[in-house]
Amino acid sequence: MIFEAVLFDLDGTLIDTLEDICNAVNRVLSKKSFPTHATSTYRKFVGDGARTLIERALPKEHRNDKNIDACLKEYVEDYSRNYNIKTKLYFGIANLLDRLKAKGVKLAILSNKPNAMTKICVDVFLSKWDFDVVFGERDSVPRKPNPQGAIEIAKKMSIPPSNFLYLGDMATDMKTAVSAGMFPVGVLWGFRSSKELKENGACAIIDQPLAVLDLLQGLSVNPWSVI
Repeated sequence: MIFEAVLFDLDGTLIDTLEDICNAVNRVLSKKSFPTHATSTYRKFVGDGARTLIERALPKEHRNDKNIDACLKEYVEDYSRNYNIKTKLYFGIANLLDRLKAKGVKLAILSNKPNAMTKICVDVFLSKWDFDVVFGERDSVPRKPNPQGAIEIAKKMSIPPSNFLYLGDMATDMKTAVSAGMFPVGVLWGFRSSKELKENGACAIIDQPLAVLDLLQGLSVNPWSVI
């Protein structure tokens, strides 16, 4: 199959946000005298929305609604001021997006980052490229891995889900793609492992962005091969 569109995850797929997220959460934890975490630990915390991020970062004995709500509010305020200190495009993403636009491939983004912050990050880091639809987490739509957001994007773009290649870096993305009827592609430059991607439905795994171009042309690959 030759795909008409690519649906991207944002954090861990298009932009490397890990340090800025880590630093913002750690500042909040430190202010409240909770232990902080190494940047690498946040690879396991991110991906399922800001509230879940805060819950995972708090000590187990302090994971109550009062603490989560208070820390979440401060995190959102801190991150909104400091989201662009270390964040950058992953190497090769700009080239990939240039090539996709030159081929006339439609582009969209679906993230579990809050919707307003998702749109800000796209405006700041990805303004050179036109994305047909950009959605973050919205109160009215269940977050990934629920497929509702992905299916809504397909409808808005008038493209069948089966004609989408879905690019993401974690189980949440692979599950979303499978449930939405899209072709799930796991990326190894993001936050999670090849093992996680394989176990959650990846039909291909890639270790550099331009490999997407081969997949778009219907290249037959072993489901667990790295290209």
